[in-house]
Amino acid sequence: MNPWDHFLTDRDRLVFDGAGYGTKGGFGLRPALVIVDVNYSFCGHRSEPILDSIKAWPNSCGEDAWRAIDSLQALLPTVRRQHIPTFYTTASPRRPDGFDAGGWKHKNKRAGGPVGVPGFHMDDIVAEVAPVASDVVIEKLKPSGFFGTSLIGYLTDLGVDTVLVCGSTTGGCVRATVIDAFSYNFKVSVIEECTFDRGQASHAINLFDMNAKYADIVSASETAAYLEGLPADLFDHKIKF
Repeated sequence: MNPWDHFLTDRDRLVFDGAGYGTKGGFGLRPALVIVDVNYSFCGHRSEPILDSIKAWPNSCGEDAWRAIDSLQALLPTVRRQHIPTFYTTASPRRPDGFDAGGWKHKNKRAGGPVGVPGFHMDDIVAEVAPVASDVVIEKLKPSGFFGTSLIGYLTDLGVDTVLVCGSTTGGCVRATVIDAFSYNFKVSVIEECTFDRGQASHAINLFDMNAKYADIVSASETAAYLEGLPADLFDHKIKF
């Protein structure tokens, strides 16, 4: 059963099936993994119910984030072993005067309030899935990992043809990154168990819509099997693993 099935009406199913949406695009031969915003701001500093987590971390996705972190933590050894280029995104440090917040300051009334707990920085990647030396961390000001960053240049230099995306939030920065990757003509897959949102309906419907038009929604086990079938030295001439 797909996570979106119980959100769809009978009409929805007839329309999308009848129009031919949701065709499987498949994986390519040279993948990269893009882990979107798995930081303390979006996850909180520990697994706890979301209504508790947002008291300290207003943007937290609560327990759903930590379930996804567990799945990503299980997948990463395969990624490392196969020497798959891995990119993390997180927020860029902001100016003290808030000028570079742009449109964000209009859409979240809690954005200026207190955030976090001592010992944890909101934009740091959570320790359980922290980058290693061969990974690249991309700082960004907008939802997409591509907008105003070097990500497309790195992927082009590596000859990547497939972008595997996971992280947060499904309906926000993950979706924006997926659409840009699709627009650059990459094959795109979203790893379902490693992707999360603060809104359950938003998570399900955005997975459905991306699967219909822009990406394949794939399981972590399907992704691991795909990666294990690739040569482990595809990118060794470019990146020191």
